[in-house]
Amino acid sequence: MPERLVLFVCTGNVCRSPMVEYLMRARLGPNAKWRTASAGLAALPGMPASTNAIEALAARNVDLRPHRSRALTREWVDAAALIVVMTKAHRDQLQKLHRNAREKVFLLRSFDPVADDSDLDDPIGATVETYRQTHDAIESALPGLLDFMRELQ
Repeated sequence: MPERLVLFVCTGNVCRSPMVEYLMRARLGPNAKWRTASAGLAALPGMPASTNAIEALAARNVDLRPHRSRALTREWVDAAALIVVMTKAHRDQLQKLHRNAREKVFLLRSFDPVADDSDLDDPIGATVETYRQTHDAIESALPGLLDFMRELQ
């Protein structure tokens, strides 16, 4: 079975979505049936991940330094089997721009049984401690997301 793409989307693709992308990639391992990518609805292509995002993930032995931001394109949307967004506003904007993607767009925290479908707030410009809290919120959603991805296989 060919690899399927799970695409993580936020605003600038320098904090939340790359954090989720790299954390999920680390969980999936090298022999996964899924590949991960991320993009931003308003990203400036080629930007590195934020310094505090890099630091927060380095503390968990995940190297975010290779990341470079990319803008969300129709090609990425069409290639993705699953698109995971950080906020309801991201979901609404993506579904408005790409009506054919409605069925494959999900809110990250909807996979966290205690998050109550809440948004994952943007930590840009905040302290490394805020980024660690963002990491923890992401980690809480990943088991449910992994289960969902297994169901889609």
